[in-house]
Amino acid sequence: MHVIRDVFTPGQKQQLIEKVTEAMVAVEGESMRSVTWVKINELASGDWAIGGERLTSEKVKAIAAGRAA
Repeated sequence: MHVIRDVFTPGQKQQLIEKVTEAMVAVEGESMRSVTWVKINELASGDWAIGGERLTSEKVKAIAAGRAA
């Protein structure tokens, strides 16, 4: 998965890994757990854009906090 650098803590990244793995197991069965790879690719703040607008770590944190971006 792709995320913006400096948005997620190590603990949050671990939660993402666990939840993605659990989703795969829920769909495909327990035998998939040992072969489910989750890769977190961190992009530099501003190196990702949506609708022509650069997405920064500050903007993502504001959205997560329920503030206008």
